[in-house]
Amino acid sequence: MNQNEGNIERNAEMPEELHPIVERKKNKLVDQAEKQGIDVVITEGIRTIERQNELYEQGRSAEGNIVTYAKGGESYHNYGLAIDFALQNQDGNVIWDTSYDGNENGKSDWMEVVDIAKDLGFDWGGDWTRFKDFPHLQMDFGLSIYELKQGKRPDDPR
Repeated sequence: MNQNEGNIERNAEMPEELHPIVERKKNKLVDQAEKQGIDVVITEGIRTIERQNELYEQGRSAEGNIVTYAKGGESYHNYGLAIDFALQNQDGNVIWDTSYDGNENGKSDWMEVVDIAKDLGFDWGGDWTRFKDFPHLQMDFGLSIYELKQGKRPDDPR
């Protein structure tokens, strides 16, 4: 028996919402950032296979820059285990400026959000070596994309 077997249920259904723990931690992230004077906007949560494929085609067969190397079913977003974020500046605009210091404390608001997220248990796409995905935060619960595609799912604590 694999050490993860106790906290993984096998069901091949695709989730329709964020995993409850990811949802709870996402809300804590927004609240804790707000207490530090940072407005966080969650730009994406769970993603359908179709939406993931649309994003994959961006910069390939569709206009725009490449934003992902994950096809449908190959992203933690597809399993309700990832979110993307941005910041809202003082003018109310949503921005992806990693050097913005809206709370004027001499630190990048982006990196302050990343630090909060990591303290909450998220992995940050900016730490990846192959493709830096600065807005991306995920919780994989020890599961690989391969395992998720095979139908393994983290327990639902509800």
